[in-house]
Amino acid sequence: MPSLASNYADMNGGTALQQSQSQHRHMWIITGPAGCGKSSVAEYLAKELSIPYIEGDDYHTAAAKQKMGRGIPLDDVDRWDWLIKLREAAVARLSPSASSAVKDHTGVVVTCSALRRRYRDVIRVAAYEHHNVAVHFVYLRADEELLMKRVLLRQGHYMKSAMVHSQMEVLEEPDGTEQTMDVMEVDCSPALPVVQKNVVAKVRETLADDV
Repeated sequence: MPSLASNYADMNGGTALQQSQSQHRHMWIITGPAGCGKSSVAEYLAKELSIPYIEGDDYHTAAAKQKMGRGIPLDDVDRWDWLIKLREAAVARLSPSASSAVKDHTGVVVTCSALRRRYRDVIRVAAYEHHNVAVHFVYLRADEELLMKRVLLRQGHYMKSAMVHSQMEVLEEPDGTEQTMDVMEVDCSPALPVVQKNVVAKVRETLADDV
C-alpha cells in the first residue's frame, strides 16, 4: 500500500480552519514492538481520559496467534485484514468522555504494534473517512535487549521472546516527517509509572492544542 503521509498532512492543513470551531475525536494508537508496555500504557491512558480502550491483540485471528506462538513472524497478508478490522473497531468505539483536565473530548485508545509506516498508513485512513477524527501514534521506544528481558518475564503470553528480534528487524521507526505530522515518541526504558505519566503529559499537551 503506498504511503498516505503526504496526502494526510495536506488534508489536515487544508481543513484546519474549517475544523477550528469543531471538536476532534481522537484515536490514540499506542505502538511499538513486543515488550515495550503497550497494554499497560494504553490502559492507564484510557483510565486517565475516561475513554474506551481496545486491545489490538484481541483482533488477531487464532491462526495468527498460533503462528506467533510458534515464533513465526506475521507477514503483510496476516496483518492487512487485522489492521483494517482494528481501525474500524476504533472508529466504532469513539465515544464522548467525561471532561478531562484539559477540555471536553471524545476518543479511544488502541494498542497496535504498527511496526512499519505502511501499517500506520492503514490506520491513518480513518481520518480520511471521518472528517473530525484525528489519529495520533504514541511510539514507545526501547532497545532490543531491554524488550527481550521484559518478554522473558511474561507468563502465559503467546508472544515469545524470539519474536522481539523479528519485530526489531522489520521495525521502521517513525521519521521526522511522521513525528511532525502525528507521532509522539516516548522513551519506555524508565519504570512503567514514569512512562505512563510521560505519555499522559504528552497527550494532554496535544489535546490543549486542539482548539
